[in-house]
Amino acid sequence: MSFKNEKLEEFNEYIKFRKVAIIGLGVSNLPLLDDMYHKKARVTVFDERNIEKIPKHIMDKITSYGFGFSFGKNCLENLKGFDVIFRSPSCLPTKFELQQEENRGAIVTTEIEMLMKMCPCKIIGVTGSDGKTTTTSLIHAILQKAGYHAFLGGNIGTPLFTKLSEMMPEDIVVLELSSFQLMGMEISPDIAVMTNVTPNHLNIHKDYVEYIQAKKIFLNIKMKMVF
Repeated sequence: MSFKNEKLEEFNEYIKFRKVAIIGLGVSNLPLLDDMYHKKARVTVFDERNIEKIPKHIMDKITSYGFGFSFGKNCLENLKGFDVIFRSPSCLPTKFELQQEENRGAIVTTEIEMLMKMCPCKIIGVTGSDGKTTTTSLIHAILQKAGYHAFLGGNIGTPLFTKLSEMMPEDIVVLELSSFQLMGMEISPDIAVMTNVTPNHLNIHKDYVEYIQAKKIFLNIKMKMVF
């Protein structure tokens, strides 16, 4: 009997014709353009760059798909009335416009959070101020050597949200997770690895306390007591 990812199928049905905002046209969000188009979502794209700074091939895709767009420093002034908002990792959930939409009832999330919520297999998440990439890559390589079908993603590799349909329950997903990706996340990986925590990204985070809080990758793990 073939496996069906019921959570993914439910999401695909839910998102059809919904108003979806994609904030930021970086690596993690670009695959969402194709994915949301094929899922028949009503998409508006936001980016702080001016339109002339958006690569032509991306702009051509946005216009050919008939997506709305809002570009420039004050682009989020037009963030109103959306059902689902995919923020880029650098667009922190503490932004006033995001909080305003969330209070109104919008789902504010990220590509990586939605991946984790709908993933049918075990997830190993790695965070820390130093050594994330090396640790994540080593875990992935070890799993592959041991014969597992393992996916590598998060802050490195390919954005995996659009790969959900390829994942089976016996697979393993290994994610490198930054503080920006973890901040505001309502789910944790099945196995959490933290390398270390030292002051970092304080030019973006409000303070060191906020940075430490964001790094708590284990907050939503369902702990199992073994005696």
